[in-house]
Amino acid sequence: MAYKFCCNLSFMFQREATSILDRYQLAKDAGFKAVESGFPLGFSVQQVAEARKTAGIQQVLINVYTGDTSKGELGFAALPGKEEEFRRSIETTIEYAKALDCKMIHVMAGKVVDATSVNDATYEKNLRYAVDRFASEQIVALIEPINSITVPNYYMNDFSKALALVQKINSPNLKLLVDIFHLQQTQGRITNSIESYYPFIGHIQIAQVPNRNEPDSAGEIDYRYVLAVLEKAGYNKYIGLEYKPQAATGEGLSKWLNRFGCTL
Repeated sequence: MAYKFCCNLSFMFQREATSILDRYQLAKDAGFKAVESGFPLGFSVQQVAEARKTAGIQQVLINVYTGDTSKGELGFAALPGKEEEFRRSIETTIEYAKALDCKMIHVMAGKVVDATSVNDATYEKNLRYAVDRFASEQIVALIEPINSITVPNYYMNDFSKALALVQKINSPNLKLLVDIFHLQQTQGRITNSIESYYPFIGHIQIAQVPNRNEPDSAGEIDYRYVLAVLEKAGYNKYIGLEYKPQAATGEGLSKWLNRFGCTL
């Protein structure tokens, strides 16, 4: 099977270019047909759309506007009293997604110390709002459980909880974003989890554990096996490469693609 890989511009080509705008062309030159990214903070809709268009590459996913990351903000969905900020973040991200012809938005939950039922209710209410707005724009909302080792106090850190909410809302415009890096550190059971979650998965990302480097780097996960599990399950969408290259991006990329017998 020819796997489809997309480049995460927020992680890859950081050594080669400080600006996310320049990374669109670098991804294209490396052979990628598609990219994903965090929200392009500091750049206008026009700048980002032009960079993608000039590179001639598809954008499959963008993260929601997160707020001020220098202050630790990682979204607003689970934060009571931040409903207006959340709705503004949704509208802002829709504007970028439409300009990029991007059909998936990762809705980030935000950081919460000692989450309560109030956070749960706020998150569900805000998520329902986002799903309804995205449905009118033919965009799919994704929620991603993020492990508490890498990102302490991130509200959505439980795959079972995320799955239950996706099932409860029961909308074709709400899916799971399963990053195998986070799955391994949150609960493990990768094979069983992929098989169980498969009907609800909208996107997959990969990186080695624990250092978040190339899939073939030293670590806990046998990615040749994981890719075979995805193939057996019938997954044929893009797999996001959300890893931190150990050296030059292209060097590490060519090495593991060749080792795994994969191409872009």
